[in-house]
Amino acid sequence: MIVPVLLFAVGLVFLIKGGDWFVDGATGIARRFGLPELLIGATVVSIGTTLPEVMVSTTSALSGHGEIAYGNAIGSVICNTALIAAITVAVRPGKVDPKSLRLPVAFFFTAAAIYAGIAYTTQEFTRVSGFFFLALFLAYMIATVWQMKSGSRSKAHSRSEPQEAEGSTLKDVVMIVVGAALIAVGANLLVENGTLIAQALGVPESVIALTFVALGTSLPELVTAITSLAKGHGALSLGNVIGANLFNLVLVSGVSVALAPFPVPKSSTIAGYNASLVMDIPVMLFVMAFLTLPALARGKLRRFQGVVLLAVYAAFCIIQFTL
Repeated sequence: MIVPVLLFAVGLVFLIKGGDWFVDGATGIARRFGLPELLIGATVVSIGTTLPEVMVSTTSALSGHGEIAYGNAIGSVICNTALIAAITVAVRPGKVDPKSLRLPVAFFFTAAAIYAGIAYTTQEFTRVSGFFFLALFLAYMIATVWQMKSGSRSKAHSRSEPQEAEGSTLKDVVMIVVGAALIAVGANLLVENGTLIAQALGVPESVIALTFVALGTSLPELVTAITSLAKGHGALSLGNVIGANLFNLVLVSGVSVALAPFPVPKSSTIAGYNASLVMDIPVMLFVMAFLTLPALARGKLRRFQGVVLLAVYAAFCIIQFTL
């Protein structure tokens, strides 16, 4: 057990340092170009922090473990929202820019509706659906770049205050790339060693995916959230979570399904029905709606939202391990 513990420690160090550099680089770009931090978080930062999910889900699908690829995507959305965003909101609630939030939220619920529709009707994710999700990812990136360009020319959008940024754009980009690499490697070390422990304890594969693997691959978002809060960039953290949730459905699932199609797993049941359809997908939709819809309506987040989401996540994990 000495080697797994040492690798776990190395992974933790990589995550912490990588998150620090990643946030510094992303906020540097936001300040340099006067772009909203929420949009930077929902694009550049989200792609970087979603890399572990892409790697884990794709590898799992190709090796015939579709349960992990499926559970990781849904579990990561739930973890990102009901744990990571919840911590951010509970610790430092505040105002958000509905205009910057509207696009990623709209794309997420569009993708979620399609994802749920496939799960409830055909109960099988085919290669065609994978390519469709990837097309949605491309459409979102194009729409977001267009919104950023429009925002930079309009005072109607919430913008980062122009500041004298130290260093150069190249330095910011290098920090983002190196930070993302450290985060990806660190998360992989934690997930691999933690999963071995969970398997040794006899925990079912689908439960490992929905909880432990989902939490492990969401560590980059957690590190980014904590680092962003410590540095006073709450909007970056929120944007990262929402963007990462969207990418879990359209990029992570898209790549996995396009390479290796798989059916909806049926490892556990509730009242005789597939537990994933009864609980997992509904919880995913609920936590995102509870986080984002009030923010869109009022333009701010409140502490009680974070507290409720944390309670939902705790209940979700407890139920998963008792099924």
